[in-house]
Amino acid sequence: MGRLPRLATIAVVAVCVAACSSGTPSGRGGHVTITLYNGQHIQTTEAIVTAFEKATGIEVAVRNNDEDILDAEIVAEGSKSPADVIFTENSPALEYLQERGLLTRLDRASLERTPARFDSPNGDWVGVSARVSVIIYNPALIKKSALPTHVLELADPRYKGKLAFAAGETDFQPIVTSVLRTYGKAKTLRWLEGIKANAGSHIYPDNETISSAVNSGIVAFGVVNQYYWYRMRAEIGAARIHSEITYFAPRDPGYVLDVSGAGVLMSSKHLAAAQRFVAFLVSKAGQEIIAHSISFEYPIASGVSTAQPETPFAELEPNGIDVGELGTGAQAVALLEEVQLL
Repeated sequence: MGRLPRLATIAVVAVCVAACSSGTPSGRGGHVTITLYNGQHIQTTEAIVTAFEKATGIEVAVRNNDEDILDAEIVAEGSKSPADVIFTENSPALEYLQERGLLTRLDRASLERTPARFDSPNGDWVGVSARVSVIIYNPALIKKSALPTHVLELADPRYKGKLAFAAGETDFQPIVTSVLRTYGKAKTLRWLEGIKANAGSHIYPDNETISSAVNSGIVAFGVVNQYYWYRMRAEIGAARIHSEITYFAPRDPGYVLDVSGAGVLMSSKHLAAAQRFVAFLVSKAGQEIIAHSISFEYPIASGVSTAQPETPFAELEPNGIDVGELGTGAQAVALLEEVQLL
């Protein structure tokens, strides 16, 4: 699905909040039910929820949507939000809520299960999994040797009509922020204008569309997170894969590690149960589910490694920008709006 700019999303959601549930009751027989706002992959989250419910007896009601939509709902709902936990694809969505004082500090034991560099600097959310930006390309349309190795090269006129990207994807905003942090506003705006011109009609609503378009030969290459290609291969079969992935140069600003995480809402009516759910996400049991899931994300807590056949996490060489520097994504959104990509 396409993503709306966060401020526009808030305006839309504010109109319909009155129609949303004002709360989630406790389960029958005294059992607690918590509400999870889920911006992560539905199948993986379902597997985690099922295992958590079985292990604890705590029921979980799940509301699925894009993370920016969920952010906007929480802001609009305020202290009356039915959400107990939010689970997102990207750290900016959590930083956005943290900045507004809507998340409560997590239990120390949960934070200690994930390396500190993947957690909230303030301890209000914890990193759960990760993925990395890559170039997906069709070898029938462009040779690997002809691909850009540095993110600024995406704006080179030689790629006019060959590039695809999803400006509205929350996955793309961390790349924009990384470029901004490295090169400054003026150069980032010129870069965005350049990739806008190069993409032309190949500016797509999401990374799934990019992956499909490149694989089917509609466009030569695009920028996505690695798991989209692996998921596509798992879904359609290796025989129908006509694309490959490659990485930007080590530590290039386009080579960004995105962290997915979870936090507990300050307004939660079931804080203890909500904390237990987040603790389960970063436990060995929760991380093993991620390690074997078709989301193809990297588990990053409790010492668990992915069981999927992809580049080992330890061999990745992303840019050194951390979750704190990625911030809320607001600067990236502002720049994308300035060049009318949103």
